[in-house]
Amino acid sequence: MPKSKRDKKVSLTKTTKKGLEVKQNLIEELRKCVDTYKFLFIFSVSNMRNNKLKDIRNAWKHSRPGFPSRMFFGKNKVMMVALGRSPMDEYKDNLHQVSKHLQGEVGLLFTNRTKEEVTEWFSQYRESDFARSGNRAAFAVSLDAGPLGQFPHSMEPQLRQLGLPTALRKGVVMLLSDYEVCKEGDTLTPDQARILKLFGYTMAEFKVTIRSVWSAETGELELLVRDAEDAAEEMREQVESDESAGD
Repeated sequence: MPKSKRDKKVSLTKTTKKGLEVKQNLIEELRKCVDTYKFLFIFSVSNMRNNKLKDIRNAWKHSRPGFPSRMFFGKNKVMMVALGRSPMDEYKDNLHQVSKHLQGEVGLLFTNRTKEEVTEWFSQYRESDFARSGNRAAFAVSLDAGPLGQFPHSMEPQLRQLGLPTALRKGVVMLLSDYEVCKEGDTLTPDQARILKLFGYTMAEFKVTIRSVWSAETGELELLVRDAEDAAEEMREQVESDESAGD
């Protein structure tokens, strides 16, 4: 009996470490940006949508001909390695302070545009979108009984599968009784989110918040948005500073 081609041992020492190479390239690219740009902004994203973030990335890439801004999102741990996690291994002064804020859905924007230009542009950028499963309902939605003329007859089984009391009457989709989709503050289920999208109710808002800025000239990090975690971090640093002074 011929030997199966699947029965073949592969030495792990001969496999290429593509993942490591990608990470190393990202580290080098980030450090190159630190050396090139005047400002490094940390931003956070609410109601993440890849296509909308791509639009912002393209807008800033072409915002200044000949000298595009650069945006990095994701791979927080790799970005922390590139910038440095502590004063001992930071790439430049106070970049370890930037690393402390790389948690959750946050990213980095390298640019030569001023703080005022950046904050004004992002403060005006808002995009409405459909809520997803797990989001909270921004308002209550109820559907009135009657014909649903916006849907073709072929959609009726799908609507019924989502829990709507529907039926076909002479080829027209009918909602047989009033139906409450959600209450304000409800955590949306997949079916609720799908129904809201089918009926055109947008409850999510995609936005980017500029949280802090690091200046290559001064090496200082300035917090532009303070939350509970930032306040707690400042308190810890103050306590450590006082203890060091006391020693």
